[in-house]
Amino acid sequence: MKLPVWLRPVLFILVLLGAWQLAVYLHPHQLLPGPIKTAHGITDLVHHGLIIKYTVASLFRVTWGFFLAVIVAVPLGLIIGWYRRAELAFNPILQILRPISPLAWIPIAILWFGVGDLAAVFLIFVGCFLPLLLTVINAVQSVPAVYINAGRNFGLGPVTLMRRVLYPAIAPRLMTGLRITLGLAWLVVVAAEMIAVNSGLGFLIIDARNAGNRYDLVLAGMVIIGVVGLLLDNGIRSLERAKALRWGYAEKS
Repeated sequence: MKLPVWLRPVLFILVLLGAWQLAVYLHPHQLLPGPIKTAHGITDLVHHGLIIKYTVASLFRVTWGFFLAVIVAVPLGLIIGWYRRAELAFNPILQILRPISPLAWIPIAILWFGVGDLAAVFLIFVGCFLPLLLTVINAVQSVPAVYINAGRNFGLGPVTLMRRVLYPAIAPRLMTGLRITLGLAWLVVVAAEMIAVNSGLGFLIIDARNAGNRYDLVLAGMVIIGVVGLLLDNGIRSLERAKALRWGYAEKS
């Protein structure tokens, strides 16, 4: 009997949960709670209304940090990728900043913005900006020259050429970059909330650890983070199949 495709990952997850529960049963003195206690922790969070409250807080910060990174990085990446002199000017500083972890900016974020939403939004912006900028630059430089020459033959100026040729040409790769960058944003917000704010899913984990070693709530928070991250990824993957971008995936049709 052949299992439906959607059922296979479900069964695999159930097997992992069963193995996890069995391991906890065989070693009951370990600190790590099993899936049953974790489920009770999620129920406890739902009962107190904390899941929605903290999830909304995290999504609020991710939305603003990610949105600001997009509106700055995309046009700047188009310009740097298009103009050779701009690339020569900006490339050294970009290569210096690129290896620096967004978490290294936490002390500076707190110094500039204090403990609160602005610090977390800034950290998310920093974590998303450079990867997205480099993605756009590389995408622009990979556009076939025939597209550019065709646009020039039709008398398109630089601004119109970017809008009507370059942007559509890089759109599929841009969507892939947005998907990866959104995942980074979700990672950074959780880490930032453990230090720079007093709400959100990251704060939930560290607060549960400090308030009586509630590791069931710690794992509950981790599960919620994973589920929300999966939903965000699926949402942006659905945008990749939009009509305007479908040509970039013709080979998979």
